[in-house]
Amino acid sequence: KEIDGPRENLHPLLDLIIKNGSCFIEGNLVKTDIGITKNKISHIGNLENENSNKIYDAENLIVLPGCLDTQVHFREPGSTDAEDLNSGSRAAIVGGITGVFEMPNTNPLTITPETIADKLKRASKGAWSDYAFYLGGTMRTSSNLSEWENLKGVCGIKIFMGASTGDLMTASDEEVESVVANGHRVI
Repeated sequence: KEIDGPRENLHPLLDLIIKNGSCFIEGNLVKTDIGITKNKISHIGNLENENSNKIYDAENLIVLPGCLDTQVHFREPGSTDAEDLNSGSRAAIVGGITGVFEMPNTNPLTITPETIADKLKRASKGAWSDYAFYLGGTMRTSSNLSEWENLKGVCGIKIFMGASTGDLMTASDEEVESVVANGHRVI
């Protein structure tokens, strides 16, 4: 719960104070305060004499940083009967996952700027968490990867070397080399 505004006679040092929460510190669950400055944890410990424009009381709560799930399969578009960006990201949030990286094996495949733009549009309307998307690395698209891997919303390039759907299978040495030679980010 939010505690009313800054305390009198103190100058705000922190952007946010989370008071009385239980945090894992050196392997132990410890009741403490957390100070946030410019969206980063800047203080851990007793902040009773500090001030902030926002103070939240986390009494009886465990405070954890959000985690990333770097391999989700939400199946949107193409197979939303299994899961979609809304339901998958909502489930992620409930489990403490604040950001997801979604795989490209959807229908259509996420292998072009147009399919990345479509995913971003869909996610902007229904995702509960932060999100990014893998661009599928294939022989057919490899010559464009050095440009396309820098598109907004792309977190990296995914190569499917075992089994996959559609044209995502990239199993031969020649196919893998064409992707690796042109992609420079996380592959």
